[in-house]
Amino acid sequence: MNARDDILQRVAAGVGKGDFAGRRAAAEAYMAGQTRGPQPTMGEELTTRFRAKAESLASSVDVVAGWAEAPAAVARYLAAGDLGQVAVITADLGGLDWAASGLTVATRPAGDADGVGISGCFCAVAETGTLMLLSGPQTPATVSLLPETHIALVPAARLVATMEDAFALLRAEHGKLPRAINFISGPSRTGDIEQTIVLGAHGPCRVHLILLAGA
Repeated sequence: MNARDDILQRVAAGVGKGDFAGRRAAAEAYMAGQTRGPQPTMGEELTTRFRAKAESLASSVDVVAGWAEAPAAVARYLAAGDLGQVAVITADLGGLDWAASGLTVATRPAGDADGVGISGCFCAVAETGTLMLLSGPQTPATVSLLPETHIALVPAARLVATMEDAFALLRAEHGKLPRAINFISGPSRTGDIEQTIVLGAHGPCRVHLILLAGA
């Protein structure tokens, strides 16, 4: 037997050792008993903090009253940037009246030819101005990753203070992780070439957030 065989044999023996359910319960009890580390002090309202941090990361932010006003806000942003009036959206936003604002939307995953993607978010982190998006049949990740322009609708009620709060909310509402979690902190960027920041290198070059104050 060589060293490789010896290692694999020990790994195989370890995988089947003991009670899996008991070991899992012990691990979950250990994690549940851990206390959080130092947390930042939020000296301002979460919406104010979130907006300031998001804008510092090159996102643009608009504030409207609620869901009903969101399509018109999207149309204004697209018109101001001469970005057309066509977009792909996630299915969870399909109930909004997009046509009344002159928008043509398709509810499907995004493709290479799509210039604008509109999504919601699971929650948003005020500490860093970050969106937390969960992948799923109703919320394909491509809508926020492939188009050059990503527009996200952010209900104020889904703002949390810290990343730890975001994961606590995920555990409370879903119990387990989805296939993918995406964190979005402004447009895609890179500094690989001569340490010069370039936006849109690996994803959207524009991120526009519409904060729904009453939602």
